[in-house]
Amino acid sequence: MITDASIKPCQLQPKLERLFELSGKKILLIEKNWDQSKGTPVFTDHGTYTTRGWTEWTQGFQYGSAILQFDITDDEQFLEIGRSNTVQRMAPHVSHIGVHDHGFNNISTYGNLRRLMNQGRIPENEWERNFYDLALKISGAVQASRWSNTAYESGYIYSFNGPHSLFVDTIRSVRILSLAHKLGHVLMGEGDKPISLLDRGIQHARSTARFSVYYGKGRDSYDVRGRSVHECIFNCNDGQFRCPSTQQGYSPFSTWTRGLAWAITGFAEEIEFIETLPEAELEPFGGKSAILETYLEAVRATSDFYIANTPTDGIPYWDAGAPGLVHLGDYLNRKSDPYNDHEPIDSSAAAIAAQGLIRLGNYLKSQGLNDEGGKYFTAGLTVADSLFDQPYLSTDENHQGLILHSIYHKPNGWDTIPQGSKIPNGESSMWGDYHALELAVLISRMAQEKPYLTFFS
Repeated sequence: MITDASIKPCQLQPKLERLFELSGKKILLIEKNWDQSKGTPVFTDHGTYTTRGWTEWTQGFQYGSAILQFDITDDEQFLEIGRSNTVQRMAPHVSHIGVHDHGFNNISTYGNLRRLMNQGRIPENEWERNFYDLALKISGAVQASRWSNTAYESGYIYSFNGPHSLFVDTIRSVRILSLAHKLGHVLMGEGDKPISLLDRGIQHARSTARFSVYYGKGRDSYDVRGRSVHECIFNCNDGQFRCPSTQQGYSPFSTWTRGLAWAITGFAEEIEFIETLPEAELEPFGGKSAILETYLEAVRATSDFYIANTPTDGIPYWDAGAPGLVHLGDYLNRKSDPYNDHEPIDSSAAAIAAQGLIRLGNYLKSQGLNDEGGKYFTAGLTVADSLFDQPYLSTDENHQGLILHSIYHKPNGWDTIPQGSKIPNGESSMWGDYHALELAVLISRMAQEKPYLTFFS
């Protein structure tokens, strides 16, 4: 990956304006045409959003996109879409006991609306604020209740696969525990025992850093620093780690790049959150410096792996070990090619990772590490600069997606392969579009020197 150290957020402003223009039209197009009886839009098929009944993890991105669109444009119709649909349709996600996706669905909706009220963007209303706060508190507690202990002095929020399964994705979803804790909430257990959401959030992050991320220390034959594994399997009887696994990657011993992206941004955001807490609150967990050391080691390693294993424009192929990459020659030293004959790109991984790279860069620069921070910061902007332009920006107003060449589940063959092509391309995903918008709002706020975007604002 090649980065330009001179790139600045303000230089992306023309692309951001074009992105927001297009995203508004696509949000309205989906709102007009989506049949709610079909469930939740997940990814496009020939340019039209369709559903996939695996888990309902993308509805918050649908309505959250409208809220972000209002955030940047002040267009009240998008606020109405986001707010009314949150009230009407998001309650089942608050109490959903079967998924690890609470931080995706509910931070994107209730969390964004609460943030807008905090920032004076929507009028202060006591009962409306209480509504958002209660939803976030309950969501955080329900998410924390999906708990498995390990034999290693930490536990984890288990995935929808069951108590044996730790997904790397959940490091981004764990922010719901952080926000619920900030709101003063706890999970009540048997015998009215209060269970700290901060404790469970930190434990989960430590388990993810230990088992989902590799550090080149000889853990196994495929231990390359910075690579991540989608799923970790534990023995539920004794809590022992058994093996790496994957659902959506090529293999347990390669790196699914969207999982890598979740790790980058999840750890970067949690670093920002931990920095806001007083030292005394963190002493039971070894203190702030010990927590940050673990998180920073994980996010530095995964960010370095992303930069080293991504084409020059910063847009990755779907898996760093995908077998067809061998046929692409020196693919890392040229721009990504979504129309090749061998392996698809995953633009949604880029949309997610770019935000984490920028956040990591900002944090390191705030600690006086300007050179290192600048490396990650410019890498994130480089990714955004590529993502917000063709061939990734969807300029066809009849195509409901915003960012093209997203992949959902390559092993299951769920992604559309257009006629005349040998691989999936040309389609969008609800999470890719949402995270592209979230990335754009972050960069736009920095360019205009507005309040920094965080989930806990």
